[in-house]
Amino acid sequence: MATFLAFVTLSLFLFHLPASGSPPGPVIKCTSGDTNCTVTNAYGAFPDRSTCRVAAVTYPTNEQELLLAVSNASFAKQHMKAVSAYAHSIPKLSCPGGPSGAGLAISTERLNKLVSVDPASSRMTVEAGITLRALLDVAAANGLAVPHSPYWEGVTLGGLLGTGSHGSSVFGKGSAVHEYVVGMRLVVPSPVQIDGLYARVVSFGEDDPDLLAAKVSLGVLGVVSQVTLQLEPMFKRSITNRVQRDEAFEQTIASFAFTTQYGDITWYPSQAIVVYGDDVKLPINATGRGENDFLGFRPQARLIIKSTRALEELAEAREDANGKCLLAKTQVISLLLLGMGLKSNDGSIVDFTGYPVIGNQSDMQSSGSCLRSPEDNVQTACGWDPRIPGIFYHQTTASIPFTSIASFIADVKKLRDANPGALCGTELYLGFLMRFVRNSTAYLGKTEDCVDIDITYYRSRDPEQPRLFEDVLEEIEQMALFKYNGLPHWGKNRNIGFLKVREKLGAKGDEFVSVMEKYDQEGLFSSDWTDAVLGLRGKELVISGKGCALEGLCICSDDDHCAPEKGYYCRPGQVYGEARVCRRIQAAGELEKRNDVGQDMFIMMPNLARS
Repeated sequence: MATFLAFVTLSLFLFHLPASGSPPGPVIKCTSGDTNCTVTNAYGAFPDRSTCRVAAVTYPTNEQELLLAVSNASFAKQHMKAVSAYAHSIPKLSCPGGPSGAGLAISTERLNKLVSVDPASSRMTVEAGITLRALLDVAAANGLAVPHSPYWEGVTLGGLLGTGSHGSSVFGKGSAVHEYVVGMRLVVPSPVQIDGLYARVVSFGEDDPDLLAAKVSLGVLGVVSQVTLQLEPMFKRSITNRVQRDEAFEQTIASFAFTTQYGDITWYPSQAIVVYGDDVKLPINATGRGENDFLGFRPQARLIIKSTRALEELAEAREDANGKCLLAKTQVISLLLLGMGLKSNDGSIVDFTGYPVIGNQSDMQSSGSCLRSPEDNVQTACGWDPRIPGIFYHQTTASIPFTSIASFIADVKKLRDANPGALCGTELYLGFLMRFVRNSTAYLGKTEDCVDIDITYYRSRDPEQPRLFEDVLEEIEQMALFKYNGLPHWGKNRNIGFLKVREKLGAKGDEFVSVMEKYDQEGLFSSDWTDAVLGLRGKELVISGKGCALEGLCICSDDDHCAPEKGYYCRPGQVYGEARVCRRIQAAGELEKRNDVGQDMFIMMPNLARS
């Protein structure tokens, strides 16, 4: 075990060293020019692990070229989808409908320019393919700030709007970026010829009711060409991460959210600690040149990416919860000591010199330096880059109303207390991250003020291999979605995360579908996945079959949906009795596996170093 601890410590040290970082590889790959292509996401796998094949890809550089691309596909009755530069959505949002291999991918990678800016009104118009980092920088260059944004800067404006992405705040209009959209231009198909084309440009002003559908659309109305945002003059943020024990913290969530403008909460349940992000707004003349360069979003060395995954896989193979808990505790301590990646930029030889860290909004609100580095032959990269056998994960993200959040946390605590060590694995991926979001005006936005909970956890590369404590995470997932009526994040989640979502949206869902059918009458921008989510054309989210529950493709109703040959059977939940989960049932006399992960890891190191 001493060898193991030494390796973990070394890994974490190397993880924090500066690295150059290869930018991500393309998500669209073609075998013949721009034809006969496959489309994937940034992680190299969709929830159902299927391969998305398209006939061709096109790369428009302006609205006129985009209009022509949509017109040609519309005339041919060809299904199509917009695909962003890095495609960071987990679900199959970027895969066209229709026959496999017949669709068109429309890349927005080159639709990334500033169109206009009006400093007097603090309004700016940009093309929809612009990345969040480029958007923040061009706004800052004009003395303006984007009021809120997601924490990951690698998304595009069109992509983050299409999935309803957000930061954390219930102040004012809240933290969802789409609440600050005051205008949009979309290119939509037309079943009849208009001015010689089978497509048209539609423009929505801030008072147009159809904007409520367009600004969070899952990409099913058409392709967003341009977006006008209401910004504000640049300001500063002050961040302090404050650690406390988790006794009764669930009773403080609402009061903290409504008194801390940009606050968030990270809960590490197995360690019984909570990190409150005391994050407030300051005037631009406040002292500070700080920067948010979150450690998990920095470029990492290939060896560290591979060995970190190997450690987790070994703990899984040995069913060693203690090994995972040790990994998690070491990592969390390291993250906290290093300020989670905040940089003080005060002239010191170390990045982080203490709290508070104060800096411009554009430098504090989002991070992702692993995207902004020169090519180094993939010797360093983002930790999830599929070109390296590194981290591979599921993500469950649900928004639970403030009125229910304390009860949900109390239920999770009951599960934790009954299953010590069961949630250590989530703490390797930032535990339970809680951000705050307001009731939205968008039809596919939040229906109540809520707490958005991100839970990220291990996914096996073998779809038939269960996870350690499979049942506990499945029960939490079902509890969040069904007992507490959580709304899924559109760009995250496994298939079951979207069950009953049309019912949860109520009349707003009906309004959205009405607008969708108005602008895409033939469903050329719809797919089997979006139809299933929206309850259309008889499509189903559930994919039943052997082991389907392990991947979140179904909720088990039969032992065969789990892995009975490996001792995992379909059983009711422990706390939420209506849940149906895959639980490990040990055979009589079966010995617990308590192998020393450290010794095995030591033996594996030469192979890791050579690969």
